Order: sequence, then C-alpha cells, then structure tokens
Amino acid sequence: MSLLPVDDAIAAILKRVPEPVAEPVALADAAGRVLLHPVIATHDQPPFNASAMDGYAMRAADVVDGHRLKLIGTSQAGAGFAGNVGHGEAVRIFTGAPVPTGADTVIMQEEAVSDAGFVSFTAAARLGHSVRPLGNDFAKTQVLVEAGVRLAPMQLAVAAAANAATLQVAKRPRVSLLATGDELVLPGSPLGADQIVASNSFGLRPLLIPYAETVTDHGIARDTRDELRGKLDEIFASQPDIVITTGGASVGDHDIVRDVLLELDVMLDFWKINMRPGKPLMFGTRGKTLVFGLPGNPVSAMVTAMVFIRPALRQWLGYTEPELWRLPLAAATPPNTARRHFMRAQLVHTPTGPKLLPISQTDSGHTSSLAHADMLIVQPESDPGQQAGAIVEAIPLDHF
Repeated sequence: MSLLPVDDAIAAILKRVPEPVAEPVALADAAGRVLLHPVIATHDQPPFNASAMDGYAMRAADVVDGHRLKLIGTSQAGAGFAGNVGHGEAVRIFTGAPVPTGADTVIMQEEAVSDAGFVSFTAAARLGHSVRPLGNDFAKTQVLVEAGVRLAPMQLAVAAAANAATLQVAKRPRVSLLATGDELVLPGSPLGADQIVASNSFGLRPLLIPYAETVTDHGIARDTRDELRGKLDEIFASQPDIVITTGGASVGDHDIVRDVLLELDVMLDFWKINMRPGKPLMFGTRGKTLVFGLPGNPVSAMVTAMVFIRPALRQWLGYTEPELWRLPLAAATPPNTARRHFMRAQLVHTPTGPKLLPISQTDSGHTSSLAHADMLIVQPESDPGQQAGAIVEAIPLDHF
C-alpha cells in the first residue's frame, strides 16, 4: 500500500467532520468556547455623552478671561443632572456620568477653583475634551465579536458591555481514548523487566480537552483480540463523537487494532501516511463516530494528533483563524527524506525577533525532546534543507 500524502489525509478527515452546531451558553460559562453567532450590539455604548473624569461640565465658550460660572447641580453615574446648562453655568460631574444638555466639555477637578457656589478654572476649555460621545465605544448593530473566535476575557467583557447574557457557541464533541499494548503500565506503577510507562493518553487528554465536552480515558487494552474488542465495544456503546486508539497500528504480529476495528464495522478511509514521525496512522468512521488509530510511539502519537486531530476539532468548532505560523530559522535544517517531516523546534527570542531553533532529535519515542519543543517545523517532502534566516512554516504545540 502506498503512503498517503499528508494534505490528502487531512482533506479526507475534514470531509468527515460535521458542520458546527450552536448551543446557548451563559456568559459566565463561555470562556474558552468558540463563538458561532457573532456578538452584535443592541445599544450604543456609552448610551449618552459621558464624562471621562471627575470635574465640571460647562459650555467651552463660557471659559474666558474673568469667568466665574454658577454651579447649578451635580451629575453622577446612575443619577444624571436633569436640567440644562445655560450661559454662565456649570455642573459638578463625576466619571461615567451623563454630560448634561447644553454642556459641551469637561474640565478636571484639579484645574478648578470652587467658591461659594461658583467655579472658575486655571486651564482653558477645549471643546469636547473629556467627553466620551454617545456610541464612542460601539454603536447599535455593530459586530463586536466575529463568529469563529475563541472567547477570551476581553471578548467576554465586551459581550457583557453589550448586554449579552448568553452566547451561541459551538457544541463540543465527546472524545474517548484507549491505549493498547501488553507492555504498558500506568504512571506510578512498579516497572517489570519488559514494561514501559504509558504516556500517550496523559499527553493527548490535555491536548484535546480545550476542544471537547469530555475526554474519557478508557485505560489500557492488552494485545488480545478479546480484550481489545471488549474495550472497543464498550466505548462504541457509549456513542462518543470521536474514538482515538494509540498503539497496535503498524504491521507487526501484535498490531491488531486495524483488524478489530474492521470487525466492529469501522469503515477505514486510509492507513499509513507519508510523514515522519507518525507513518502508521489510521482513520475511519463507524456511523457518525470518527475513529483515529494513532501510532504507539509517544512522539508519533502526539504529532499525529496535532497534525490531524486538532484541525478536525477546530473545524468541528467553527474556528476561522489559521494555525500555521511563518517564522525565520535560527539555525539550518538538514535535508529531508521523501516523507514530510514535522521537526521539533524551540521558539527562541532574539534581538531581531522570534526565530525557530531546530531540534536534531528525530526518534519517535524520544519524549524529552518533544517536551523541550515549542513548535513543529513543517519540512516538505525531499526538502534540500534551509539555511538560517529562511522563512519556514511551523505548527505551535501549545495553541488553541
């Protein structure tokens, strides 16, 4: 079987991803969710001309040599002055309060002298100074947050200012994880002579949880058909949206995941990708459930999840922002093979800006080098190698 190009595999996966579905979520619970319907202002903000500071509101034309303006009232936030400001008059005003009708400027209190019901100023008046005009922040019908944006504190703050109690966000998928392998033991277990610590699910779960309603770890299935089938039967019975297995995806005598998935009526779209690390990747469907069979080597599992599963989840949620970055190299890259290489790299800050420092380690089981990486350089097939300073594409590891 020939190796499927990376781009073709991504395209095949994205064709199987359902359209985003909106659900209402209370504003207080919307942090980290992806907005599907834009936030549109239903009122002007501020809803009146408002003072930007504590001071006095008056007509700028009245602040002339020898002026002495009569104080006729007070305007404060939540209790504006009800009358009009006429010639020779001023109103005491506080930050956020409505600027009274007739007034067209505010002078701060530090530049005012108040005495016996009158006020004068040590600074000249500037028309419109310290007045936030009606709609200065946003205007009615203005789009404040576009669809496809992951809601962070600043977007939530403006949604609150727009009086939005709930937001329409993308419904998140339910994900199930299953590790496979006779050699695996859970972290904290005593290690036998032929055992290794299972790490894949402990990296995949935090990678996926920002995009998921739940990520359920179903533990470890041993390399027997009966145990693997039983575990997968249980998982499919819970009707998750996405199932991810790790291990058993290659061609060895104990690599039985593919056969068991086929027995369980999973329709496989492809198996084996023209990439490194992570060639033995499976993808298919069982009804509406997407099924990913990732390699067992921990670097391969994490890299294939970032290259294939994360884009699928982003499309599931309606993300619009691109994930690829373009940055200069801090050091040269070596020539590549005929397989696309997702090269580990560190993001380093230099006097001329951020750059990518390639990590030479390519072993698909070398987790410590991946732990020191910030990005994956996307090195094209048969790339001759690039010199320091060349602009290359990269995928950030810690990115939503």
